[in-house]
Parts: sequence; structure tokens; C-alpha cells
Amino acid sequence: MGRAKGIKVKVIPSKLANKFVKTYHYSGKVVQNSSLHFGCFLDGALHGVMSYGSPLDKRKVLPLVHTEKGEPCLWNEMLELNRMAFDDILPRNSESRCIAISFRLLKKHAPHIKWILSYSDGVDCGDGQIYRASGFSLTLIKKNSDIFILPNGEKIHSMTIKSSKAKISKYGSFKNWLNSEHPGWHSAIGYQLRYIKILDKSCSLTVPEIPFSKIDEIGAGMYKGEKITVEERKTSA
Repeated sequence: MGRAKGIKVKVIPSKLANKFVKTYHYSGKVVQNSSLHFGCFLDGALHGVMSYGSPLDKRKVLPLVHTEKGEPCLWNEMLELNRMAFDDILPRNSESRCIAISFRLLKKHAPHIKWILSYSDGVDCGDGQIYRASGFSLTLIKKNSDIFILPNGEKIHSMTIKSSKAKISKYGSFKNWLNSEHPGWHSAIGYQLRYIKILDKSCSLTVPEIPFSKIDEIGAGMYKGEKITVEERKTSA
């Protein structure tokens, strides 16, 4: 583990977190409903940020996990890890260590949080190697249907428009907005993967856990935007 043991994780203000995310996250964008930010420090300097918040559509995700009574958790009993950004300074395996520390902090200071949701963007980034190393369960692999490439090369997520009442009122749908404002757009090619981490062991998944080998079986493996199998990554490590 070496120098990774010297990493300190603590809550930081959104202004500091958002500036770091805009600089080091592959999208260059923050998630506006992020409400809890952990900073990862080594020798007193910030080298990583993990941002948590409520999912954009809670109604769809709450049924994914049930309590021991067979009921969905409450809306404030889960969080989405919606941004994770690190620079190249921290030693190897630092990301999974930082995630584990953030979980311990949540259990200590926010024990009502029962589970964590996160998505891995195989279109632009990777297939979730860090989540697998951090004990998440893989619960969904689907072809991209939400990320689109504009004629100028910019990538945009459908929720950017779907969450805008003004745009939906004017255009009626996301696709109508694309056709009207950005003719020549096309869908990004790749997969999106959904991961879940149960923090409260009295809770359980209501959807099947997918074996990690399935990623290679359907060709969904990616790393830093490039196609690669999970097995190839192991042998080249």
C-alpha cells in the first residue's frame, strides 16, 4: 500500500470540490445536485474528490434495494456517487482506498445511509474497475441510450434537457430539441454499467447481481475511453 496509507479523506466545501472536478473529471462538468463532497489529501494537498448526492430520478432507483421488511429504502437512506475525480499524483490503488474511507465516514456520521448507487460510463471513461475493487455489485449493463454527440463534438446527456422544464415545454422531447438545435447529432457508442454497494447488511438487492465476467462476454469492457477486456487489464497490470 505504501504511500496510500498517508491519504486523508475529509468533507470539503462544494466550491473547492467543483473546481477540482471541472479540472480533472473527464466530462469537465459537475452534477448540480451533489450535496456531499469528500476530498482526498496527500501531504496536505488535494488530489481527489468524490461527490455524493441524490439521484436524478429517485423513483426508478429506490426499488433496487429493499430493507429486511421487504420495503424500499426511504429517499434519504441512499446516495449516488455521481462524480469521482483524481489527478495522477496519488499512488496506485488510492481510488478504492478513498472510497472505502468515505464509506466508513458515512457509516459513522450518517448511519441512516443504507446503500450507494453509481454508474460507470463506458462511452467516455471505463467499465467500473474501481467499483469492482471497492466491493460494489454489478446490477445492469446496457447499451448507451442517453449520451449523444453534437456536430461540434460535444457530448451531452439526455437528462441535461429532460431536467429543463423550459426546454421540454418548448420542444416537447429531448429528441425534438436535438433535431431542432443540433441537426446532424448521433448517439454515442458504448455501454453504461450500474453498480450498487450495500452499506446496511439488513438490506438486499431486488435485482440479480451480474457476474463481472459478463462485461467481457458482451464486449462492454473499456478503460479511459478505449476498448479493452477485463482480462487484458489484469494481465497488463
